[in-house]
Formats: sequence, structure tokens, C-alpha cells
Amino acid sequence: MTGSELPATSFCLIRHGETTANAQSIIAGVTDVALTERGRTQARALAQLTWPDQLAIFTSPMARARETARLGFPGRDMQHHAGLRERDWGVYEGAPISDSPVREATPERGESWPGMLARVHRAICEICIQSGGRLPVLVCHSGVIRAARVLWTSGHVGERPANAMPILFLKTNDKLMEQSYENSGFDALRGV
Repeated sequence: MTGSELPATSFCLIRHGETTANAQSIIAGVTDVALTERGRTQARALAQLTWPDQLAIFTSPMARARETARLGFPGRDMQHHAGLRERDWGVYEGAPISDSPVREATPERGESWPGMLARVHRAICEICIQSGGRLPVLVCHSGVIRAARVLWTSGHVGERPANAMPILFLKTNDKLMEQSYENSGFDALRGV
């Protein structure tokens, strides 16, 4: 799906804070696991970053993303979007990460990779339109971020993104470029 229609605007993706499944190195795609205390600390640190004034915050419906958003953006309005949920790994839910199937394989009773790419594409494009000129900040999951890379930047899933670290997908003309907050803050968004 590389070369897919671009979203209407730049957007920011944030993987939820560390979860109990992350700490135990197990697969928890659609399994609703809790944040660890470290994950809550990571989420609270988001509130200390310098953000543009106008944000539209969306979260996955999963508890780990909702709690990250609530702690990272206290007092702000947010909307849940089902299209931001993590991939359903079917029979691999709860298995060690070392037992993960090849990403392109469809796990028994799980979601296909092409299905996830299509879902993420629809969700992010919808959210960017709904944001009405505000920067869309999407608190989601590793799989969603990796899908966005495949769809619009490198064409590859890349490394697993860090927990609670903003990644800007900056739209310039007819392409998106991935930029971590760590490297530049959001200097490229001055005026947004």
C-alpha cells in the first residue's frame, strides 16, 4: 500500500506507555492490558513537552491508550477512534513476543496485515479531516505506527517505537516525513 492517498495534514502518533505485557515481553494486541507504574510516569511526561496550542487528541479505545492520553494531556477533550486499536493477533495473544508470526501472515482468528493497513489508512485520513486545522495527536499502538510507516514514509515497519514518545508525520507537498520529538521538538510546526 505504499504510495496510498496522503492524509490531509501532518499528524502526531504516540505509542501508549509501557504495559504489563510490554514488561513481560508478551503479545497483547487486542488484549486490554494495564499500564505499569513506569508506563504511567512515561505518560505523565508527555504533559511536560511543548505542544502547539491547537491539538485534536484521539485515542485507541484500548485502556492503555486512553490512560496514556488522560495522563499526558490532562483536562483536554479527546475522542476514541476504533480504527486506532492494535492488531488482533488471534491465537498468538498472550504468547511470548519471540513466538510472533511473520507480520505478513494472517494469524488464526486474527487480523490480516493488509486489513490492518487499510483500517489504519482510513482512520488516520478521517481523523486528519475531523481535526479542523488543529494538530491531530493520536495515542495508539506500535502496530499503528508501523502501519503508518509502511503506508506513507519508509515503506517498512522499522523498529518498534518507544513508549510514550511523540512521532510527527510531517506533511510537505506530496509526502510525509517521520520526525521524532526527541530530535527536534515540533519546531517544524511553528504556526500550527
